[in-house]
Amino acid sequence: MNSDLDHAARHTAQRLNRVAPALVGPFRDALPHAAAVVGRRLAGALYREDIGDARDRFAGLGRRHGFDRLEVDKLDDLPAGPAALLPPGLPGAGNLAEELTDATVNLALAYARVRPPDPGADPDARALAYERLAIDGHNLHPCGRTRLGWDTADTLRHDVEAGTTTVAFVAVHPDLHVGDDLGATLADLYDDAPRGHHVIPVHQWQRDTVLRHRYRELYEEGLLRDVDGTLAAAPTAAVRTLLLPPARDGHRRYLKLSLDIQVTSTRRSISTASTRNGPAISALLHKLLAEDPTVLLLAETAGTAISPGTGRDGSAILRDGLDGHLADNETAIPGGGLTAGDTLERLVEPGAGNALRFVGDYARLLLPPVVTLAARHGIALEAHLQNCLPTFVDGRPHRIVFRDFAGLRMYLPRLADPPPLWPGSVIATDDVDVMRAKLGYTALQAHLGELVVRLTESHDLDEDRAWRAIRDALDEAYEPLLSDPASAAAARADHAALTAPTAAHKALVRMRLAGHGDRYVPVHNPLHDP
Repeated sequence: MNSDLDHAARHTAQRLNRVAPALVGPFRDALPHAAAVVGRRLAGALYREDIGDARDRFAGLGRRHGFDRLEVDKLDDLPAGPAALLPPGLPGAGNLAEELTDATVNLALAYARVRPPDPGADPDARALAYERLAIDGHNLHPCGRTRLGWDTADTLRHDVEAGTTTVAFVAVHPDLHVGDDLGATLADLYDDAPRGHHVIPVHQWQRDTVLRHRYRELYEEGLLRDVDGTLAAAPTAAVRTLLLPPARDGHRRYLKLSLDIQVTSTRRSISTASTRNGPAISALLHKLLAEDPTVLLLAETAGTAISPGTGRDGSAILRDGLDGHLADNETAIPGGGLTAGDTLERLVEPGAGNALRFVGDYARLLLPPVVTLAARHGIALEAHLQNCLPTFVDGRPHRIVFRDFAGLRMYLPRLADPPPLWPGSVIATDDVDVMRAKLGYTALQAHLGELVVRLTESHDLDEDRAWRAIRDALDEAYEPLLSDPASAAAARADHAALTAPTAAHKALVRMRLAGHGDRYVPVHNPLHDP
């Protein structure tokens, strides 16, 4: 291992020796595999984004897939660590190397841990159990397991593999409070949630490590004050989004809380805009998709924030759960869990023909609402694996659940009646290409692309035929839009962009090298007409 990874691994082992000595051996044993996984994803990203000489270095080390994706399978031994794959002299490589090291150590720690106990039999608990299968994190990002800002004890206490974490509460002076009285809502739902005026829920780590120190003067002045009482909750794959226990009404909900650590490319605090936009966007989407029986939305029902600092440090969003929305024979599987472990092998009958039918059925479920919202209303859902929960009945795709609307894009010239958005909201755009890039990258590349890759591995699916089936489903989804004069022009332009010779692919490594902002690179589009 290189000195950085070796140092980080020794530091983690020393911490484990103090707080969880039984994990030291499994952690060390898992480290080479973790380095190989991170290295393979880094090599694939370098190849896809055409960085340095990656096209020459890695072309023969794996199988190439649609959208210039390369699944590298020959990097089984990386004693120097994944960062050694970065071209020498690459600007920004030092910070990226730190992130790669952190991702490797945390992935090894995840491998070393025992899977949390079964969270229960209700629909949300079953969905969480599937999410926990996606132990490698983001399916394309080499830094899928970064937890920059947490030490080893924090990770053991609060990460997905912990199985449980804690929601704490802080009283906020009315002048510093923004949004809904979310504390009162939770107190009405849970006996353990404290009552009080302008009480906000916060992640326990965020309260103890960020709020108490960053806003010490406000604490000293009594403008912020810790409140007794906590709620136990289960961390999901999103880490900052927690599954709450059943409330007094019997239903489970999710609480998305600011968490000032870096996971993949972003520090996971929450903007004030997201807390205020979420309920308004949820209402709009429910209205626009009300007639589609194949779509279920997990509404964001309330949001709160505090105004000091960036306005991101004490934010929270309450989201509905699946309880009461599914039939008894219907199972929701988060996209990340669908493509992890052996889920697809158990769900799809053996054989390439069955896999091809499955891809076609799945694309016909996912694509119509996504492209319709874009063409008719200029809304591009962030329909990647993490935000989608397809449901299945007897192994067949049945409905699609969408959640977490903070990352969507609204092309305002197409939206007849925009919701009241927080000033400066990044979700609003006047650039149609921004909207299309969001749609294409999330739904087609990161989502359907992952499904195709996994089925080529597990079912010997012919990839060319798979993309032909997806193209057929895409064409069918646009047929009613093209025949309607109100949407025909927009639909024609969107369809042409999504089936062009090249597509905009999110450049995950280039983003990390730059340190901020979205970046895209052109990749070959398998949906283009031959």
